[in-house]
Amino acid sequence: MRTALMFARKEAFEILRTWRIYVLPAIMVFFAVTGPVLAKYTPELLGAVAGSQFASLQLPEPTVFDSYGQWIKNLSQIVIFALIIIYGGIISSERRSGTAVLVLTKPVSRTTFVMVKAAVHATYLAVLLVGGTLVTWVVTAVVFGEAPGGALWSSSLIWLVMAVCYLALMTLFSVLIPSAAGAAGAGLGAFMVLSIGGIWKPASDYSPAGLLERAATLATGEGADFPFWPVGSTLVLSLGAVGLAAILFRRKEL
Repeated sequence: MRTALMFARKEAFEILRTWRIYVLPAIMVFFAVTGPVLAKYTPELLGAVAGSQFASLQLPEPTVFDSYGQWIKNLSQIVIFALIIIYGGIISSERRSGTAVLVLTKPVSRTTFVMVKAAVHATYLAVLLVGGTLVTWVVTAVVFGEAPGGALWSSSLIWLVMAVCYLALMTLFSVLIPSAAGAAGAGLGAFMVLSIGGIWKPASDYSPAGLLERAATLATGEGADFPFWPVGSTLVLSLGAVGLAAILFRRKEL
């Protein structure tokens, strides 16, 4: 346990020393600040640009839930893409640079190496998600004059479950595929499969394929039921992917 904690501390400091500390936070803060503003003023901008051509078109009055929906939409597309690309080399880059050899010559098992890396970066994602959601909440309150928190926080936490799943998949792909670009390509392929799978209702109701759609629904404030099956299956997939990555990594040559 002490060894795992020491390695976790080392991994956390590595995040602070690398470009990961800037890229994902910058993307999330950008969307957290601009999303509520765009949700509030996009109808006015469209009306000003269109002029008299669409004078008869009545756009709905924007609400706080438009802001929340914009936040979840950006998380579910651009931020997930960034996450997949950033973590394409979460394991393979350590092997190429020789860092893995140095760490594993100390009393750190290969299983600990994989699981601690996944746990530390999942915690990092959780911290970023809480920070970005808090910024969205505050900016929404400033722009709209109100910001009920239930829909925003529940949908964001559902997104976090899916984001951790993609991190787990990238950990597995990074063990299987030596190239970071190749692992990222596999991750994008998994994203496409899950996105298309969400069209099929049984997959949407019971598998990770429907989780991002449920997060978007919760963001609308319509009081949707908590997606127990998609959340449960996503957590199982995440644990299974990390566990399989640890097993396969034990058989890899460094």
